[in-house]
Amino acid sequence: MPEAALFFHNSTIDHILSTYGYGAVFGMVGIESLGVPVPGETTLIAAALYAGATGKLTIWLVVAVAAAGAIVGDNIGFAIGRYGGFRLLRRYGKKLHVDDRRLKLGIWVFRRHGGKVVFFGRFVSILRTYAAFLAGTNRMAWPRFLAFNAAGGIVWAAAFGFAYFYFGKALKGLQTPVDIGLGAAAFVIVVVFLVYLKRKESELADRAEREVPDSALEKLERRQG
Repeated sequence: MPEAALFFHNSTIDHILSTYGYGAVFGMVGIESLGVPVPGETTLIAAALYAGATGKLTIWLVVAVAAAGAIVGDNIGFAIGRYGGFRLLRRYGKKLHVDDRRLKLGIWVFRRHGGKVVFFGRFVSILRTYAAFLAGTNRMAWPRFLAFNAAGGIVWAAAFGFAYFYFGKALKGLQTPVDIGLGAAAFVIVVVFLVYLKRKESELADRAEREVPDSALEKLERRQG
């Protein structure tokens, strides 16, 4: 969850979640999908854990509103990328921690894998935020984008939502040392997986920096001039 520290602390997410419930999940996921680096995935995870541990939220609704937020936000992000947003992002992106290195990563991966990036990008922090925007910038056909986007949003919301829901239920039931040990082991596995994803992103970003010239960014910027 590397994006979580950009604007919000976990305590802030908990407060928003307890106050606004499903609306918080939809809003945070949707805003992240627009291309703004807020902790949308973290909010989904927090909501799923909250649902599992307290039963005050229904996991099916958490998953449904997260998927809807992802699809709606991504489609708005696609439109922004298609109709001029790339120029603004190059000019002001550093204020949102979006530099040319990150843009090159998105372009490099997108041009090699197209629709797969829209689908699987939902599971990778950098690509989750910018895949839709870059799909629009690179003039991907909207019906094709919508198909991959909707599939990715639904699978992502269900996978993370239900996984952390059952993890939350397991945490609620921890009573014996054996249970606590199993819970700690599960937590370690999740952390290791997230660290692996972060390192993989760094490796890909290094490769993109070598293979995508600055002229590629300038060409996309001129196209929207």
